[in-house]
Amino acid sequence: MRILKQFGIILSISFLGELLHALLPLPVPASIYGIVILFACLELKLLPVSAVKETSSFLIQIMPVMFIPAAVGLIDAWGVVKSSVLQYLAITVVSTFAVMIVAGRVTQAIIRRSKKKEAVPHA
Repeated sequence: MRILKQFGIILSISFLGELLHALLPLPVPASIYGIVILFACLELKLLPVSAVKETSSFLIQIMPVMFIPAAVGLIDAWGVVKSSVLQYLAITVVSTFAVMIVAGRVTQAIIRRSKKKEAVPHA
């Protein structure tokens, strides 16, 4: 029953993301709204981590299975894709490296900031 409650919380937040997507005229996917809402609720302690921990861990474990439909769709669309496969590969490689670099830099900045806070003596 606990897992169903946690899944319900995640689905409710996802639904809020869908509502925001429908109401706001911004080019932001509903899933991004949902993840931002979930992050804000967790950071502001409106929602304890324990309220979604087990279900979120399960969803992360099965995430690779969610890519199967996309892969099958790509195989089905091969006739359309094959003429531009080099462009798709180039975009994929460049964007992957861009994400890795940005994520690394942000992580380094957060680590440096937390080390500075630890080094400052508390009054």
